[in-house]
Amino acid sequence: MQPHKYHIRLSSREKQTLRQLKRPGKTERRLADRARIILWTAKYVAVAEIAQRLDIHRDTVIAWRQRFAAGQQAGLGTVDCLCDRPRSGRPRQYTAPQVAEIKAIACEQPAVRKLPLSRFSLAEITLWIQHAAVAPTISKSSIWRILHEAAIRPWYHRSWLFPRDPDFGAKAGCILDLYQRLWQGQALDPDDYVISADEKSGLQVLERLHPTLPPGPGQIGRYEFEYARHGTLAYLAALDVRSGRVFGRLEDTTGIVPFGRLVADVMQQAPYQTAPRVFWIVDSGASHHASTAPARLQASYPNLILVHTPTHASWLNQIEIYFSILQRKALTPADFHDRAALSNRVLDFQAHYNKTAKPFNWKFTREKLQERLRTVTNTKSENL
Repeated sequence: MQPHKYHIRLSSREKQTLRQLKRPGKTERRLADRARIILWTAKYVAVAEIAQRLDIHRDTVIAWRQRFAAGQQAGLGTVDCLCDRPRSGRPRQYTAPQVAEIKAIACEQPAVRKLPLSRFSLAEITLWIQHAAVAPTISKSSIWRILHEAAIRPWYHRSWLFPRDPDFGAKAGCILDLYQRLWQGQALDPDDYVISADEKSGLQVLERLHPTLPPGPGQIGRYEFEYARHGTLAYLAALDVRSGRVFGRLEDTTGIVPFGRLVADVMQQAPYQTAPRVFWIVDSGASHHASTAPARLQASYPNLILVHTPTHASWLNQIEIYFSILQRKALTPADFHDRAALSNRVLDFQAHYNKTAKPFNWKFTREKLQERLRTVTNTKSENL
């Protein structure tokens, strides 16, 4: 057996550490490969063979064998022997106060600086910083790096809605508890059910003036821009939160009577008909308003309990997730020659979805809601 120029002897502890590093998981690929180099070297595997196994240059194998051997002699730890050495790098060009001021400006609305802009773009913020002599010679790419490191993107924006319901936390908390199988601090019985329901109103029956074209080699699918209208339909649906199964029906319009038919479709079948409690999560729309719907529905179904979402909180209702899936997968783009075609598409997709239905992985809890509300309240106070 030919001796290695850099022979490496490993203790049992070093071998265990190296084996842990090379296991698949959270270890960086390059660190895992370096561990393999050392383990194979200790087993007298040739440099060329190691390079071939790892698909790297043989000089890389030799370099890390040498560095590990030198680290062992210097008394470094096993992991330290395999880590990259600190790099001096380019010296910092901008002082900490300059970087802090750049970030502060990016977090302000341009109107505060008397600029006629709705929001900063990267080019606009660069010009302002240069003209304001914060850092006169700074480049656009340098500002981008500074903001990117702090995850500040003033050129992005989205709409949001501050909670207007004074009982938002209490109402939303009840719904989030139901998703965790809790009601008024007590665990739900195994035979209790939670239903999420709403209407998708105003489904337009649009027929394209020319046939929709399927995709082909080098060609995306295309649909005609112009269309003929053939009226609208309303889709009323209810989602069993525990199973993920959807119940739905098409109606000419929404209202108390159509919603009552949806409730009957669900509540008159097993297991909901004989369940101790069936919680229905709905908004406060006219079809199931909080002032009239609970008494009306409980008169027909004593085991039904209506739970209303706060104002402007449709995101709490899981049926909205299903409506989004339906819209993306079955209704966009729309091309239906009559109302029956649209109705068939919606109901056929519902049946298709139910074949593999499973509950949504809902992770937003009452505790996370309280944390979010504290953040929103603090943000509002700071802006007053």
